[in-house]
Amino acid sequence: MITMNTIDAEQPSNLRKLFETANNQRHELEQSAAQSNSSTYQDNLRTAIGAFQQCQQLTERLAIFSPNETEDDIASGDLQFLLINHYLGELLRQDSITDRKTALQQAQTAYERYLKLLDTYDLLSKADSKVYQRYLSNRNDFSLLSTSDPTARRNTKITRYKQEQELKLKLRSLAQVPLALQNDDAASREIYLAEIQLCTHNTFHALDIINQELQILALMPKTSPAPQPEEREIDYRHRNGIPNKDSSGYSDRLDPPLSQLLNKGKAGPMLSKDGKPLKPFTLLDSRQRLQNGVFGPDHSLPTMTIDEYLAEEKRRGGMIDGGGQTSSGGATQEEDEDDMEKADAETMKKREWDEYVEANPKGSGNTLNRG
Repeated sequence: MITMNTIDAEQPSNLRKLFETANNQRHELEQSAAQSNSSTYQDNLRTAIGAFQQCQQLTERLAIFSPNETEDDIASGDLQFLLINHYLGELLRQDSITDRKTALQQAQTAYERYLKLLDTYDLLSKADSKVYQRYLSNRNDFSLLSTSDPTARRNTKITRYKQEQELKLKLRSLAQVPLALQNDDAASREIYLAEIQLCTHNTFHALDIINQELQILALMPKTSPAPQPEEREIDYRHRNGIPNKDSSGYSDRLDPPLSQLLNKGKAGPMLSKDGKPLKPFTLLDSRQRLQNGVFGPDHSLPTMTIDEYLAEEKRRGGMIDGGGQTSSGGATQEEDEDDMEKADAETMKKREWDEYVEANPKGSGNTLNRG
């Protein structure tokens, strides 16, 4: 016979198994070589998120944590369950399937639940408690680097980096404790508390990044959701004046008839009484130009004759007239046959040239290189 005490004893055991399974899935995602936006990675991510959400629901149903308790009232084995919301926030930040703003807000809510639970048990250090109070006072504009002084911002970054390295080193050294000491309640408790400190440090850093990203998303223009196929068809029919299914004259064809295309834009007044346009229109210079563009040839026709082109080129100075003596200056003078003196002079010039050629044959002057 199964009693209620038996069920209550089995539920914490189921929570530990479920948390161990979810934690293993988280470690596999950290070591995965797949791209974070790939379908395989996102499917495994959704599975891990669902496992941690089940852990959170089971923790609330079992009332493992109570605001009336202190840190000493929590069993050492139950300290690890304080990290459920932190791990859940880390995984939700990597979700690229859900709307980005929604995913960030869900991760922010998970981190806030984690910090609130730690604050209830006074598990926040003095420095972390001050940062947490500053976060509560201004959630939307929270930033770890609250000052605008570059030197102070740099020192804050260096300080937080050193704190993170110290916490990692402390957790690494505690994890190297021999197996015999790991079963010790005090040793395991110290390991869980060190991990909580490191996760708290990372939580504030994550909240800072989430606020910065939410501010960027708030500046982005809002995009309307993509219309469904039916909405696109109705919009197309409305813009082209095609009857819808609910109206008379409906047809399955999306292209309107020719008569409707010819009458489109002509039915009804173009301008209102105040002179405002009621429908889009295009101004054309003339109907003849439109007609020539439709019924004209598909090639460019000449706009002038060859003679007109040559005359235009001559006017612009792109052509040279004539040639020979005419272009070099003046017309050729005709020889006068009655001018005997000029004829004798030409005859004597030719005779002297012939005598010179006979007295000086070709090549007679070049005698130096002959053999």
